Amino acid sequence: MNYNGALIGLVAFLIIGAFHPIVIKSEYYFGKKIWPLFLIVGLLLIGISVVTKNFILSSIIGVTGFSSIWSIHEIIEQEDRVKKGWFPKNPNKK
Repeated sequence: MNYNGALIGLVAFLIIGAFHPIVIKSEYYFGKKIWPLFLIVGLLLIGISVVTKNFILSSIIGVTGFSSIWSIHEIIEQEDRVKKGWFPKNPNKK
C-alpha cells in the first residue's frame, strides 16, 4: 500500500488550516502591506521544493510555498472582511 498521497493530503490540509490564523494575525498587526513577505517566502519555498530530492518533503515544502502565495489574496480579502465588521480591527493601526 502506498500512503504517500494520503500523507501529503493530510499535511496540505494542516498547512492550509495553519495559514488561516497567520493571515488573520498578519492583517491585524501589519495590514495588507505585508504581502511582499508572503511572496518572498512562497517563492523561496517553491524554489527549495524543486531541488529537494525527497518526494514527500518536496511536496510538503511546495504546498507550503503555494499556500504562502495564496495568502497574498487572502490578506487583501481579510482587509475587506475587517471593513465589513466580520473580524476585529486593530485600534492601534492607522
